[in-house]
Amino acid sequence: MLDDRAKLLLKTLVERYIADGTPVGSRTLSRAPGLELSPATIRNVMADLEDLGLIASPHTSAGRVPTARGYRLFVDTMLTAQRTQLAAPSLPADQPQKVIANAAQMLSNLSQFVGVVMAPRRAAAFRQVEFLRLSERRLLVILVSTDGDVQNRVIFTDRDYSQSELVEAANYLNAHYSGLSMEQVRDQLQSEMETLRSEIATLMQAAVQVSTEAMSAAQDDVVVAGERNLLAVSDFSSDMSQLRRAFELFEQKAQLLRLLDVSSKAEGVRIFIGGESQVVPFEELSVVSASYEVDGEVVGTLGVIGPTRMHYDRMIQIVDITARLVGNALSQPKG
Repeated sequence: MLDDRAKLLLKTLVERYIADGTPVGSRTLSRAPGLELSPATIRNVMADLEDLGLIASPHTSAGRVPTARGYRLFVDTMLTAQRTQLAAPSLPADQPQKVIANAAQMLSNLSQFVGVVMAPRRAAAFRQVEFLRLSERRLLVILVSTDGDVQNRVIFTDRDYSQSELVEAANYLNAHYSGLSMEQVRDQLQSEMETLRSEIATLMQAAVQVSTEAMSAAQDDVVVAGERNLLAVSDFSSDMSQLRRAFELFEQKAQLLRLLDVSSKAEGVRIFIGGESQVVPFEELSVVSASYEVDGEVVGTLGVIGPTRMHYDRMIQIVDITARLVGNALSQPKG
């Protein structure tokens, strides 16, 4: 356990390093307001903190920098988030995909780092389906979900259908199955197959298949914005190999999905520092994330990915506010 003197010195060192980005020496700390320790005492305490693995000395400097373990202790026990007013724009309620894309961009703009948002995961249900004949045995299926999302898919059929047959099938599907989840539609279809005309049954099965694939693809989306912001971060700009690894992570969205899945199981804002998540295995990267709710149900997660040297108090506010804005936008009653 650290005594109060060591905690205060570590807190001061972390805050100064976050602000300046340069290793912090004992002389700098001796001039810090509120510390009131002699340079000799400061050197002794810093040596203890280094032995505990909370700070480290870069080879090129006599100063010290926080380690991932030091950041973790700072965030868990010393961070006091100031509830300042952030100039966060509103997220107008629109199609869910637009809300998610806007939220990722907003996270990136406010943080000046990388914004990531997982699309909402809810039971896929459709409000309306239409079939449009494009050419012989080639149809366009237009699906509108209950929350206003629109999906278009081209399908190929075993035989040619007239437009009147397509309208009849769409009318039947909309009249009997609108508002149900895809699982409910599939179960109901199986029990009614024998009483339906074969062409209608075939088209409805095709619509269900397309809808399931489209909704699943949309649900698995992770929107990433602001990757190029890392190019301006001094912690990365001097090490192209680190940047390359980071960009590879953003391209492999399955990894980000696993990270956001972990975050969705926790309440409030979660912070992963320097590879703690196992999914973002970089000593130089931290993730600040929070889940968001739609109509009282947790359906997704969002967050900011940036260097371990970030203003955690500000990132907590940005992520927390954005999560609330996304939830509000997606919970708006749809016309």
